[in-house]
Amino acid sequence: MTGSPRRIAVVSAGLSNPSSTRMLADRLAAATAKQLSERDIEIEVDVFELRDYAHDITNNLLTGFAPPALESVINAVVSADALIVVTPIFSTSYSGLFKSFIDVLDPDALTGKPVLIGANAGTARHSLAIDYAIRPLFTYLHAEPVPTGVFAASSDWGASADNVAPLAERVDRGARELADAIARREPAKDSDPFDPANYLGDGRSFGHLLGGLSGE
Repeated sequence: MTGSPRRIAVVSAGLSNPSSTRMLADRLAAATAKQLSERDIEIEVDVFELRDYAHDITNNLLTGFAPPALESVINAVVSADALIVVTPIFSTSYSGLFKSFIDVLDPDALTGKPVLIGANAGTARHSLAIDYAIRPLFTYLHAEPVPTGVFAASSDWGASADNVAPLAERVDRGARELADAIARREPAKDSDPFDPANYLGDGRSFGHLLGGLSGE
């Protein structure tokens, strides 16, 4: 394989262990890695289970500062060449834990980043949540979601899975689109974990943060 390895950050917002959310995330990551391998592109994959950082995410929302473990996750996500994000669907939308993690990222941190969106729920009635709830979130953040979002209902994992549009075909299509998007881009530059721009935003300083906390 040639060139610098491309890095994909996989964010899974499942709450149980094991979870179908993580199962879907792993399938999307494996299919994307296969697609990139066929393009002779080396890949590194980092998988993050948000439930392992739930308390840190809450503390960050309350204090404005990320504990070290969460800071490492944030740095890996914002510096990755692409993202795979998978959330369970609750009340017809993404989970609160998933949205809370997105809220601790700088609003400009995902600009131009390719994103493959996955979601799962107990019933296929929630399948439209990707397009009316999750995709607009990443579009608002100026990320670049690939056209195919992959939704998996409980029935997709069993013997009665949809034979018209099987989950495997949807996974492969989304992975192919993400691999195409990665291949078109230059490799992401390594992010300096000590660069304040990673958590303050470009052009901002600790003075901006302190000013904001004081109400100015």
